[in-house]
Amino acid sequence: MKTKLNGILTLLLALVAQVAFAQQTVTGTVTDPNGDPILGATVQIEGTQNFTTTDFDGKFSIEATPESKLVVSYSGYDTRTITVGNNTTFNVKMETALDAVVVTGYRDITPKKSTISQVTITNETIADRPNASFVQTMQGQVAGLNIGTSTGQPGANSLIQLRGVSSINGNTEPLFVIDGIPVDEDNFRSLNPNDIASITTLKDAAGTAIYGNRGANGVIVVKTRSGRYEQPLSINYTVTTGFSNLQEGDYDTYDSRGLLRLEQRFGSGLGNTLTDAEIAAFDTNTDWLDYFFRTGVTTAHNLSLTQGGKNTNSYTSVGFTEQEGILVDSKLTRVTFRNNFSGKSENEKFRYGTNVTMGFSRNDEPNAIGTGGVNQNYALGAFVSVPYLSPADYTDPDIVVNLRNTPLFLIDRLRTVTRQEEELKIVASGFAEYDITDNLTARIRTGADYTAQNTINSQDPDSFTQRLFQEGDFTGFDSRAYFRDFRFNNLTSLNYNKSFGGEENLDHTISAGLYVEYSKSHFDSFNFTQTGLDPKAYAPGNGGAYVLDTPDNDFFVPTVGSNLITTGLFSYFGDIDYDYKGRFGLYGALRRDASFRFVEDNQWGTFWSVAGRWNIDQEEFLKGTDINSLKFRASYGTAGNERILGGYYGALTQPRSLFTSNPGYGDQGAYFFAQIGNPDLKWETIATLNLGLDFGVWNNRLRGSVEYYQRKTTDLFQPVPISLLNGQASINANSGSLENRGWDAQISYNLFEAKEAGDFGMTLNFVGNYNTNEILEVPTEDGTRDIGTNQILAEGGVIGEWYMARYVGVNPANGNLLFQDIDGNLTENPTTADRVRTGLNVTPEYQGSFGFDMNYKNFFLTTQFNYVGGVDRIDFDLDGLQDPGNIGTFQMSRDLERAWTPDNRITDIPSLTASNLGVEANFTDRYLRESDFVRLRFAQFGYNFPTSLTEKSFINNARVFVNAENLVTFSKWRGFDAEMPDGSTQYEYPTPRIVTVGLELNF
Repeated sequence: MKTKLNGILTLLLALVAQVAFAQQTVTGTVTDPNGDPILGATVQIEGTQNFTTTDFDGKFSIEATPESKLVVSYSGYDTRTITVGNNTTFNVKMETALDAVVVTGYRDITPKKSTISQVTITNETIADRPNASFVQTMQGQVAGLNIGTSTGQPGANSLIQLRGVSSINGNTEPLFVIDGIPVDEDNFRSLNPNDIASITTLKDAAGTAIYGNRGANGVIVVKTRSGRYEQPLSINYTVTTGFSNLQEGDYDTYDSRGLLRLEQRFGSGLGNTLTDAEIAAFDTNTDWLDYFFRTGVTTAHNLSLTQGGKNTNSYTSVGFTEQEGILVDSKLTRVTFRNNFSGKSENEKFRYGTNVTMGFSRNDEPNAIGTGGVNQNYALGAFVSVPYLSPADYTDPDIVVNLRNTPLFLIDRLRTVTRQEEELKIVASGFAEYDITDNLTARIRTGADYTAQNTINSQDPDSFTQRLFQEGDFTGFDSRAYFRDFRFNNLTSLNYNKSFGGEENLDHTISAGLYVEYSKSHFDSFNFTQTGLDPKAYAPGNGGAYVLDTPDNDFFVPTVGSNLITTGLFSYFGDIDYDYKGRFGLYGALRRDASFRFVEDNQWGTFWSVAGRWNIDQEEFLKGTDINSLKFRASYGTAGNERILGGYYGALTQPRSLFTSNPGYGDQGAYFFAQIGNPDLKWETIATLNLGLDFGVWNNRLRGSVEYYQRKTTDLFQPVPISLLNGQASINANSGSLENRGWDAQISYNLFEAKEAGDFGMTLNFVGNYNTNEILEVPTEDGTRDIGTNQILAEGGVIGEWYMARYVGVNPANGNLLFQDIDGNLTENPTTADRVRTGLNVTPEYQGSFGFDMNYKNFFLTTQFNYVGGVDRIDFDLDGLQDPGNIGTFQMSRDLERAWTPDNRITDIPSLTASNLGVEANFTDRYLRESDFVRLRFAQFGYNFPTSLTEKSFINNARVFVNAENLVTFSKWRGFDAEMPDGSTQYEYPTPRIVTVGLELNF
């Protein structure tokens, strides 16, 4: 018996040893079709739970037998199954899956069969960048998409315009859709950019017309990250620390002694009271830029968990960001949570999922930026405060009332004002779909965008401002504001897909959908301001400090306000897509919308599009050539803009006549027109023509797309003249038209291709857009209309064209300013009648980016240079620094050293005592400046730790990186930020330069 047992054990031992010796270490690299490494691809032994994932360099290592099969999978690519055999090294090149999709929001299609003009950017170019709003990371990555941020406040809203400006008074920004739910395009500060998987910009009618009255300005579809089925648990942690500071300006301002000498010569200010010796000995020289601007520190932590089983998968993340602004008293603190969950039934006929994100942010944001508030605007104090004052000169709130003491006013504000915004934002959606048959699927998606915001704005009753401007024994104010914004959306659809004909019944494919969509939005707000606080009980937001009103006066009556708004949309629509053998395709969409904004028959609008494509690469005459892909696309259609007066809740009462009560004859109560309604108001409509060519040659070494577009807006919302017998000179109506046309290009070229992992590789990237706009019709007798300070709408001109008298230079005879009158004659005293059209505006004529992606060994380097041209803005900051009227009160530019004198007659700076100073700032183009620029918008350098250093630890992959944003700018603009979208610049908060260091770990 013992002998038999020993024999069995010996046999088992031999078998185990044979299996053990058969195991071998298999290594390799997984790359995409362009040869770039894929991070996070799953490499699994078929039929087992033995798996690994690729590192940042696409490398993997796994134990396998010769009989094993490696299953390599990654989202968007065909799964590869490889028998190991006697090989121990594999280089796996993934191919784009035939069923990979272009996300459009309502339908997903394969790139090969897409007729849409669209650009998709992925998580790799969005995550781990020091921008609190993901929108800012899109700058320069999408041809035709212009993104400008008018402030350096962390998380601030950006102005987003696609292929030019499409409206004069209405909304000009694209519709944003996150996981199928339309969201507020002006507020993303409470969302985590690291949760985003991809952002797809839809630019032509083929992609936007199906969005009807919301797709006029383009559509940006955001898809957040998710898990994959049969995916093992993957934990990713990223930490970044960044430092931001003010970009460089070129105003060349004085130091203390230089400014005092100028004041002495001019006979004004402190310098006029000092001797030469006292000025030479003056030792206070404060750099107020360094005082009011600082080095802002940013810290961000992001943790995510991704996993999937046979029938469910999930992605969960938490994030924390604390970002100091470079301007004092500005800061953003954010906490986010996201969970995306999806599942399917055993037979895969039923699928479902939820997407939920919650973000809480606290925003410390100085107000009055961009104003002339000498006791409110910190940027003003930084730019124009005299350097011979010191922070030590502030001792208590009893400051001498003199504009020269501006920095002291602002120091007092820093110490006595509290302004905070707390925001809770939830974006949640859920979907369910069921395959009724193999060809017919029913879907429903429901979601909401909810924002609640609470603001405190308060100033201590002992502050300088409150003592100076308020009456009574108690001063100070405490203001609270609260709003809730709830936007609900529901979409129900029935989708059909069928292939038929030919030997394999695949020659013809028809995809069609029928949809019903309902949207409802509710906004309510409440605010109050209490003036008069008891300093003994004062704390920001503390009602116990409020002083009650008395019969003696009305000093302490609180100001109260509230608002309640409801709006909605109802739509039904359909689309159909036909494909023939992957060679030709036709697409059509039709949508009917009803809007709460309009009345009677104009509540309904109809929008449509048709599109076609020719996959030329499928033709026999291109087989065997260097052309890998070649597709021609064409589309034409319409979309609507219901937001004819800008804001989401704007213009809701425009179709209706409104009345107000005021004292009438004999002081009796009477009703008067407050607004003459126009029931004929309707959508602005944009018709878009798009012609595109997608290509790839030399094994896709050179690839990209080139497109021509034409966008015409009709039924513009703007004032139309009416008889004064109505009590007003104009009424808002749909009248007039404008057009944008231009070219888009997105091109990549693999300058050096890596043959093996770790070899040197470099890819060049170019993004370009050329856009011209033209006003076609203005509803006035002469075809022109003033639309603001020195701007005009004129038929044949550009949108927001500068309309100014022409500045010539300095009169060498007397040092006065010289201009041209309307007839081109020289004059020293122009009037508004001498203004002419300049052909210039603030809308870029051309824009885009260029740069490269480079890899060598485990190192990587990415650069992106943005460029913008054809932009002209008014530099009021320079105007103030060159205005002799400010000598003795504010900081000045050393340009004044070139001022005209009898001994210096040929110069660009007028006499400091010129008789016509000041006229140039009102209506002439003296300070209209070119704001074109080239900027190193983004650079990243990093290192991927090799697997040999991490494989024996609990860490799968690791990398370190350094990011730089706005590192250097080349421009003629002399200010601190050439990129601001505003038409004029004065005492603004510039966007910063940011350098970030980060570490990413994958477990």
